[in-house]
Parts: sequence; structure tokens; C-alpha cells
Amino acid sequence: MPTDRDEGVILLHGLVRTRRSMRPLAVYLERRGYAVVNVGYPSRRHPIETLAHGAIPPAVAAMRNRGVGVIHWVTHSMGGILLRAYLAAAPPAEMGRAVMLSPPNQGSEIVDLFCRSAWFQWLFGPAGCQLQTGAEGLPARLGPATFPVGILTGDRPAVGLAHLFPGPSDGKVSVARAQLDGMTDFLVLPYGHSLIMRHRTVQEQVLHFLRNGRFRR
Repeated sequence: MPTDRDEGVILLHGLVRTRRSMRPLAVYLERRGYAVVNVGYPSRRHPIETLAHGAIPPAVAAMRNRGVGVIHWVTHSMGGILLRAYLAAAPPAEMGRAVMLSPPNQGSEIVDLFCRSAWFQWLFGPAGCQLQTGAEGLPARLGPATFPVGILTGDRPAVGLAHLFPGPSDGKVSVARAQLDGMTDFLVLPYGHSLIMRHRTVQEQVLHFLRNGRFRR
């Protein structure tokens, strides 16, 4: 089993969330021997690139100060796009594996529908409007994965949201748009977007990927 001297995990929450949303997953991983840094960042205040390069380097430095030799990552929603933006510029030498939970890797149709509305811009800030689908969105400009990454998403949208998507979705991101070229593994579970990280089945799958490089089938 890993210890805080060899393997660690950096957690990145999603848009309009805080590090508290990732706390149950942080506790789960800590109890299984990983050093954990649960990052908080002001998701509504800045563009994704600014958020990534403000929040992630201190977390990497904290891992190095603890003597961690392999740094893994677990992200929720927009946290996965922060990770991609950061790794596109400066992947750390200690790069391990990553698990993305419900990431808008190809943007979200909800953003396409509402990002020009004043209420959306107020609620979600400049980063929210960067999550459009197609060439206008930041995700399309970040390129394929060049690191081992497992993507886990859901297909149980909240009532009233399913009609906003052309196919299965978790209520915020479609199953199709969660996927990323170059991904190592992909898994769909029967959960919604907002609380996917709190389900024990999801936590177990995260752990399995971090240890084995594949989800458990």
C-alpha cells in the first residue's frame, strides 16, 4: 500500500463548488495510505487558465515538500479542464495517473444554450463560458490526453434536464462529451453529476484506477 512518502493524490473540485465537495473522497484515499492535497480555488472569479496556474503549482509544491515521488490526480467536472490546461504547459516530473469524474472534455450543451445570458455569466463567471462545445470552447483547444487518465461519468440526469442533451447525460455533461481522445479507460455508472464523487462505488473505482491503471469490470 502506498504511503505519504511515495504516492499522493491532488484533488480538484468543479465549478461553483469548494474543496468541501471533495472531502469524502479525500478521507477515503487518505485512509488507504495516500498523501492527499484537496485544492480549493475561486472557480467563479477567473478564466480556467488563470485558475489552473494559480491553484495547482502550490499543490504540487506541497506534495514535493512531503517527499511524494508519484503524484496522481482526481478531478470533478471543470477540475478536469483545469488539470488539462496545467499539464499542457508544465507536466510535473512526478506525473502519475489521473481520474476525471464527469469532466466536460468536449464542453457542455448547457453552456452553449445559456452562456450568453447575464444570469449565467454572473453565476458561473468567465470560466463557465469557456466550457462551450466545438472550437469556441477551451476544451477543444487543449488537445488529447498525453498521460494515463481514466474517465468516469454518469447517465442519470436530474428530473427535467435530460431533454437538453441529444443522448445520455448526467444532467450537466453528456456521456459522449465526457470522453477524451487518448484516454486510457472509460466507465459509465448510474449517477448524476453533482454528487458523483460521494458514491462508494465511484470511490472504489477511483482507487482501482490509481492502483492498476484500469477501472474494475
